[in-house]
Amino acid sequence: MSNNDSSVSQTLALAGVLQAAYLVDQIARTGSCAAESFNPSIQSLFKFDVDSTQAVYGGIHGVDLGLRVLQDVLNGSNAAQYRTVIRYALGLLYLQKKLSVDNEVMQVIHNRLQHAALKFEHFTDNPEAIAANIASIYQDTVSTMKFRIQVTGSMQQLQNPANADKIRALLMAGIRSAVLWRQTGGKRWHLFLSRQRLQKTARQLVAS
Repeated sequence: MSNNDSSVSQTLALAGVLQAAYLVDQIARTGSCAAESFNPSIQSLFKFDVDSTQAVYGGIHGVDLGLRVLQDVLNGSNAAQYRTVIRYALGLLYLQKKLSVDNEVMQVIHNRLQHAALKFEHFTDNPEAIAANIASIYQDTVSTMKFRIQVTGSMQQLQNPANADKIRALLMAGIRSAVLWRQTGGKRWHLFLSRQRLQKTARQLVAS
C-alpha cells in the first residue's frame, strides 16, 4: 500500500469513528439522525471480506458526514459543538485497543455479527430490528468491560428503548471503524502530529 493509499484508508476509517460518534450524540440529544449516514455506519459491521476501506462504507459517500466532521475537528471549528463527539471518538479508539488483546471476546463479537448478518439480509427494511440485534451483542460484550462510554443527552431520548439500541449499535460501528484505523496504521499520535495530512486528505475526499 502506498503512502497515499494508506493516508486515504486512515482518513476514511477515522471519519467512520467520528461519524458514529456524531450520530450517537445526535440521537442522544434529539432522538433522530440522517438515514444516509446511519445506514452505512451500521452496514459496515457486516462487511467482513472487502478489498478496500471505502468498500466497508459502501463508498466514500458512506462517510461523507464523518469526513466533514473530521475537517471541522482538525481545524478547530466549533470546538464546543464537537467536544462530546470527540470524547466519544477517543473512547471508541480506547475501547478498540482494549478489545484487541481479548481474542475470546473479539471472536464472540465476530461470530455474533456474522449470525446477525444473515438476519440483516432479510430485514434491511427494518433498521430498528437490526439495531436491537447489534445492541444486544454490544451489551453482552463491550458493556462488560471496566471502561464504558458515558453517553449524555436528553433523558427522554436516552430512556427510549429504540434510541438506546441505535446508540449501542452505533458505538459498535464506531469500534469497527477503530479496528480499521489501527489496521491501516493509525496511531493516537497521528491525531496530533498528522493533523494537516488528515485534514488535506479529508478535504480531497469530500471534493471527489
